[in-house]
Amino acid sequence: MKTHPPAGPRYTVIVIGGGAAGFFAAITCAEVNPRARVLILEKTRHLLSKVRISGGGRCNVTHACFDPQELVQHYPRGSRELLGPFHLWQPRDTIDWFAQRGVPLKTESDGRMFPITDSSSTIIDCLLNRTRELGIEIREQAEVQSVVRSESGSFRLSLKDSGNPLDCNAVIVASGGGVQSGGLKIARDFGHTITELAPSLFTFHVDDPRIKDLQGLAALNTRVSCRQIGLQQTGPVLITHWGLSGPAILRLSAWGARAFAQLGYCFEIEINWTGPYSAEDVRTRLNELKSGSGKRRVSAHCPFELPRRLWERLLDAAEIGPDFQWARLSKAQIHTLATELASGRFQVTGKSLNKEEFVTCGGVELAEIDFKRMESKRVPGLFFAGEVLDIDGVTGGFNFQAAWTTGHIAGTSAGL
Repeated sequence: MKTHPPAGPRYTVIVIGGGAAGFFAAITCAEVNPRARVLILEKTRHLLSKVRISGGGRCNVTHACFDPQELVQHYPRGSRELLGPFHLWQPRDTIDWFAQRGVPLKTESDGRMFPITDSSSTIIDCLLNRTRELGIEIREQAEVQSVVRSESGSFRLSLKDSGNPLDCNAVIVASGGGVQSGGLKIARDFGHTITELAPSLFTFHVDDPRIKDLQGLAALNTRVSCRQIGLQQTGPVLITHWGLSGPAILRLSAWGARAFAQLGYCFEIEINWTGPYSAEDVRTRLNELKSGSGKRRVSAHCPFELPRRLWERLLDAAEIGPDFQWARLSKAQIHTLATELASGRFQVTGKSLNKEEFVTCGGVELAEIDFKRMESKRVPGLFFAGEVLDIDGVTGGFNFQAAWTTGHIAGTSAGL
């Protein structure tokens, strides 16, 4: 008769995934139930890896948006489902939680919030210290091979390269998104639907003489649209050595994540470098300058908030030389320049990660989750938190806030 290896120690809750959502779920579980025995399993050697690289190493913890109705507008997927959870745990709660543990946050002009140290290590140390204080166990390089549920309702986890299974009362899956997420396999094994996966928050590859060698320049007030998918976004655009980035580009990539994937990341965008002004408004302003600026050189005066070198490139595209005077501009040149300013077209031929960060749209189907508890509607005692769900936000701290919120609710529900 085949024998099984003896079961390992019994845990109250096992959290799969050592990222922001997993840590916050484990900590919350131990805080609401001091008698709970909690274990975090992380398949890599790198705990809280996305926390470390977020915000260029500063960790964009959350966003200063305290109205749940407004907050959900920053989530291309999950906005309806997150409304209730944000009434339970929102950015103000996150700020207070870290402040009470000696980590005050600061708000930048665009609403993003960082630790006052400007170092992600501050957040990582806070979370690790709290797990030690609460006696939470952590195992690195612990890849979960399978999870099964007994008739009594308990769970048994088998680990890769480990002979002893682990038993627990509840499981929280917080293993992140993407094709490498073991949590998606676990969800699928329990009968959950996995929605289509696609990258979100990516930058655009654009090879165009109008922006060549202008890396580092930013136009602060733009409108970027893609007619093929019927979406547009406003905000700063940053020119990089491979193309275009910045908040407007990243937000467009988030809202159009699946559509852009279906297009193979080859599509055309239209940029209004002047932001709120229409092509007609721009033509009117250019004609006013033609009438009133006389012999002044066009290249010497940009009537809109644009970097000088970008303005010169757009003049080149309109075939207006560096010594051209406003009075000499023809109707055709004004029309061409207005078009370049208000509706310049650029061909996108691929994508890149935003710095080293990555976000994935898609994951566990939201209709199959009870968002009051972050519990599976199919499997009692199985909880989900973070990006393993079909939830993703735009850039600015919104993805971490979803992780803190869903982690907190999952940890509370599993621990009580």
